[in-house]
Order: sequence, then structure tokens, then C-alpha cells
Amino acid sequence: MEQIVDKYAEMVYRIAFAQVKDKTNADDVFQEVFLRLQKSAAKLTSDEHTKAWLIRTTINESRRFLTSFWQRKIVKLPEDLSYEQTARTDDIIQAIRTLPPKYAVVIHLFYYEDMSIKEIAAALKSKENTIKSQLSRAREMLRPLLKEEFSDV
Repeated sequence: MEQIVDKYAEMVYRIAFAQVKDKTNADDVFQEVFLRLQKSAAKLTSDEHTKAWLIRTTINESRRFLTSFWQRKIVKLPEDLSYEQTARTDDIIQAIRTLPPKYAVVIHLFYYEDMSIKEIAAALKSKENTIKSQLSRAREMLRPLLKEEFSDV
């Protein structure tokens, strides 16, 4: 179990943070994913299966968190008033955060986790053509956002 955590902790945290967009909430998702892993570890048959399971579980847990009663009723402070601000992220990360979750996940897995389209399709239980389309659409959505950000340069 410890080896799995060491190997995949960064990946799980990055996916959780990309989904929930907040350090504290990403910590909660991260913890829940590894608690679930402890209960399901015996069912996982290989490293590839474990990685896919962790990706899917992290995405599902993030979605569950975002639709929870607590999240629906919480009133967030404006970013400049928040107590604990995370370090400023670069313009690309900010643009990715504006994407709908299904596109942000595909971009994250493809570019930040270096997964192939085939691996992403397996992890998300989708068809390869669906992943290709989502990746293409996400790039199209990012293009104008990034042109705006970099037009000052």
C-alpha cells in the first residue's frame, strides 16, 4: 500500500486539485481516494489497473465533493480576501481551470500525466475517438484564452 501511495500520490493530488480548484478541498479528495484504495486494493490486479482505478476514483470523488450539500451551501470569499492563498499559477493553468471538467481532465491527463489517448480512454472508460474529440475541443477552447493572455508579450 505504501508503495502505491508513494508512486501515485502526486498524480492523484494534481487531478484532485485540477478538479476542485482549492488546496484544502484537494487534500480532502486525496485522503478519501486513498481510504477507498485501502478498501479496494485486493481487487486491483496490476499497476496499470491501479493507476486507472486511482484516476477514475479521483475524478468521481472530486465530482461527488463538488456536488455535495456542503459545497452547494458554502459561500466562498473572493480570492483576494481568502485566508490561505495558493501561489499564483501560470496563465495556462488558469485557462485550463475555466474549461468544463470533462475537458480539463483530458487535458490534464494528456499533458501533465503524459498518458496516451488509449490510456486515457481506458482510465475514463470511454472510446478513443471520444477522448480525441474532447482533447481537440479543449484545445480549441484554450486557444482564444491563451491568445488573450499572451497578446501583451
